[in-house]
Amino acid sequence: MLPLSHSLHLYCPNTNTMAKLGLHLLLLLCVQYLAVKAVSPDSANFIRASCRATRYPALCIQCLSSYSSTIQQSERQLAQAALSVSLARARSTTVFVSKMTRVSGIKPREYQAVKDCIENMGDTVDQLSQSISELGHMGQARGQDFLWHMSNVQTWVSTALTNENTCVDGFAGRVMEGNVKVAIKNRVINVAQITSNALALVNRFAERHKAALP
Repeated sequence: MLPLSHSLHLYCPNTNTMAKLGLHLLLLLCVQYLAVKAVSPDSANFIRASCRATRYPALCIQCLSSYSSTIQQSERQLAQAALSVSLARARSTTVFVSKMTRVSGIKPREYQAVKDCIENMGDTVDQLSQSISELGHMGQARGQDFLWHMSNVQTWVSTALTNENTCVDGFAGRVMEGNVKVAIKNRVINVAQITSNALALVNRFAERHKAALP
């Protein structure tokens, strides 16, 4: 499994990076952001409290604080924002990993591991995109309909995290030691941390909604 070290530098894509990589996927969040006139005084506290349920709370707060106007105190918007951040980071990481196939002096085993990782990360992007779409189209789903939609979202995000783990696992072993492994591992571990947080917030949203069902 992926050794998600707490000692790694915490990095979350900033707004400019996310805009370049997937602005159309964040359109709903942006529109809602512009529509909000003032930030709820409790919004930041809501994000901090929610992030305590994640494995990497500091990274969670760093990633989501700039969306406090959109999130307000909505569990759904919190999950939506977390998934959008994860997708943006997964996209940028996929581009970075793809460039590593052109590194001078790359070994055959490294090259194959990079190619496999590109496929893993491509699948991750697809699964996170599906999750965002599913969550965004749930509307006012209730009861079993809500549970069915949320099950889809949870499955896709969990699978995305597994794919990120698989990418890093492909570089295991001393024979793979080198700059290529280090560069890719650091990037993918970071996106895995962000995805892990997103999954925790999705699960939190699902559990709280289920608890309110009659």
